[in-house]
Amino acid sequence: MQAFANDEVQKLTQDPNQWVLQTGDYANTRYSKLDQITAENVKKLQVSWTFSTGVLRGHEGAPLVVGDIMYVHTPFPNTVFALDLNNEGKIIWRYDPKQDPNVIPVMCCDTVNRGLAYADGKVFLHQADTTVVALDAKTGKVVWSVVNGDPKKGETNTATVLPVKDKLIVGISGGEFGVRCHVTAYDLKTGKQAWRAYSMGPDNEMLVDPEKTTELGKPIGKDSSLKTWQGDQWKTGGGCTWGWYSYDPKLNLVYYGSGNPSTWNPKQRPGDNKWSMTIFARDADTGMAKWVYQMTPHDEWDYDGVNEVPLVDLKVNGKEHKALVHLDRNGFGYTLDRETGELLVAEKYDPAVNWATKVDMDKDSKTYGRPLVVAKYSTEQNGEDVNSKGICPAALGSKDQQPMAYSPKTGLFYVPTNHVCMDYEPFKVSYTPGQPYVGATLSMYPAPNSHGGMGNFIAWDASKGKIVWSLPEQFSVWSGPLATAGGVVFYGTLEGYLKAIDAKTGKELYKFKTPSGIIGNVMTYTHKGKQYIAVLSGVGGWAGIGLAAGLTDPNAGLGAVGGYAALNSYTALGGQLTVFALP
Repeated sequence: MQAFANDEVQKLTQDPNQWVLQTGDYANTRYSKLDQITAENVKKLQVSWTFSTGVLRGHEGAPLVVGDIMYVHTPFPNTVFALDLNNEGKIIWRYDPKQDPNVIPVMCCDTVNRGLAYADGKVFLHQADTTVVALDAKTGKVVWSVVNGDPKKGETNTATVLPVKDKLIVGISGGEFGVRCHVTAYDLKTGKQAWRAYSMGPDNEMLVDPEKTTELGKPIGKDSSLKTWQGDQWKTGGGCTWGWYSYDPKLNLVYYGSGNPSTWNPKQRPGDNKWSMTIFARDADTGMAKWVYQMTPHDEWDYDGVNEVPLVDLKVNGKEHKALVHLDRNGFGYTLDRETGELLVAEKYDPAVNWATKVDMDKDSKTYGRPLVVAKYSTEQNGEDVNSKGICPAALGSKDQQPMAYSPKTGLFYVPTNHVCMDYEPFKVSYTPGQPYVGATLSMYPAPNSHGGMGNFIAWDASKGKIVWSLPEQFSVWSGPLATAGGVVFYGTLEGYLKAIDAKTGKELYKFKTPSGIIGNVMTYTHKGKQYIAVLSGVGGWAGIGLAAGLTDPNAGLGAVGGYAALNSYTALGGQLTVFALP
């Protein structure tokens, strides 16, 4: 029996004293069994220590803790710090990548990075320039590095990586530059490429089997992708993989979503554009797809399907399922059977969602599993150079990549959401390698006839597809929450608050304003028997791109600059880690 690195990762993720993967565990639940901090005592929380990263752009992701060392990463230039928890966070080593700054203008929505992963005595970083690096966890020395893409073609990286068995699963960004995207597995020990699976193109390059790979229970058939693109358009098809990856060790399947098709102008790419906007379930050893499900065929709104896919066992309609839950950018919350890909639930998780009336759940219908699009909000039907107004959600979705949390104690998902709508005007665009290939002008604004803010923090029941409660927020919630066995859920806000709420009721129990807006994900660990909560501040990301990059044109930042202009009055740039504990 071969001992795999992931045996160690699995052990470590089951030890709540440490935090070795960005999503907390292979199932992407962001749940911690630690319970020293409770709904009763959380109001006594204090800042224990802080650390400045020295970088000013958006700080996504979270630190890792392995043993007595904390690993902190930054946005571009993607510096990594190893901090000694036994010595007030003293720097043990730092890794400073030498990256060409020319990668910055080809990064779509800020120079963010969603963080490191730990396995096999190594810390793994996927840099902005697509260099994948394995660092010795004790010394910071480079064990191996491999180049995953070419920034000159618009290929970049913002995502984390996932160590699975003897492999490292790695994605790529670049949908706004007409990149044809993929997921790649590298050997954990050497960095040698094991397999690569494209989101679109010929079957053998997508690692799909026309007979055995299914969608909604039926074989996808030969050339399932090629038939849904005109000519060679699949070669600049997008379908990027900059989100999160989950893994079921029993089924040996890796799950992730693919992003928008390129260009944003739907008139230029007739067809369903498979397999953009799709959840993939792939065999971890071979990369072969067991099943796929396309949420938004022929996307007309930039509703990337990259959001995380937590794996939980749920009872749906009286039947137990090994389920997977995915709250998509398109505003629908999906629950599927993760073994078979059967669609169990698809419901709106923001009342403002209007581009589709519903997802067709009738198995005998021709449009089974597809969203029923409302003509008024169809940028395809309205045509080029027509400004389609009042589409909800906006392109950044009812939720973007900010990952939700799940508590087995309450059975609820805690979801950071955007409550934002848009006007969307597609225009003709031609493809040039390395140049933006967007083809749409957007403006964004708070959902009308609502609470006036741009976000809600909601509790979601994934077996029924229902919102249990919803807390209005002035800005989008762009921070990944943490659910704990202490009955507390923590999340950050764009103004910079760390908030603690009661997991059952959503009642606010504590808040503290950190130095900059929070788009990082909250994590927890123990040191010398004491529980700590940690979060990165540093405003930026798509919502904060105006502040992060100093942009003022309201249509800049793909429409976000105008929508989030008021953020300037609440927070300023600055990368900082804040660590909290009870006195």
